[in-house]
Amino acid sequence: MPITILLVDDQELMRMGLRMIIDAHPDLKVISEAGNGREAVDEVRRSCPDIVLMDVRMPVLDGIAATKQIVKSHCDTRVLVMTTFDLDEHVLGALQAGASGFLLKDTPPEDLVSAIRVVAAGDAVVSPKITRRLLDRFLAGEQVPSEEPQQLSLLTEREREVLELVAAGLSNLEIGSTLHLSEATVKTHVGRVLSKLGVRDRVQAVVFAYENGLVRPGS
Repeated sequence: MPITILLVDDQELMRMGLRMIIDAHPDLKVISEAGNGREAVDEVRRSCPDIVLMDVRMPVLDGIAATKQIVKSHCDTRVLVMTTFDLDEHVLGALQAGASGFLLKDTPPEDLVSAIRVVAAGDAVVSPKITRRLLDRFLAGEQVPSEEPQQLSLLTEREREVLELVAAGLSNLEIGSTLHLSEATVKTHVGRVLSKLGVRDRVQAVVFAYENGLVRPGS
């Protein structure tokens, strides 16, 4: 069965372009569109798509608020946020709301398609360039908790190393090269890290690491 996708953007021309790119691939299928966050939430309840490509700035209900509601719904729908600017302050809010990653609207078509497949497979899209800059900018002023969260104490030394590299935006292959491990072994470590932290994907693990002082902005 193809991966089902809901397109959410207040610009019809943008939705048309995305649909043309996505529908060119037999394993992907756009099943519906929405022009604002409220319509997106209602459509997810109706059709439970695998993926929502979510714009941030929209009328009626913005992408952050819509993402929160979709993530809390009973559907196993995952959200990919799309933004025009790589330092859009709203994107961090979307990640904290439960989005599985974000893309710039000028992302090359092949990267867009790849990101959809990655997220649909249960992973997340973490861009080293954009994610790091966002977290550096918006978490720089936050205080580190005085006590280490219990979840971090559950990690082995190796798992903490893996989490730090995930937070730096490295892929499993790059982490394996850095730690001299196979990609399969890294994938196992990442899975254990996500389970122990109680987060569902790499993006949420990155936010957790920064918020709890394991990785500091600019480090």
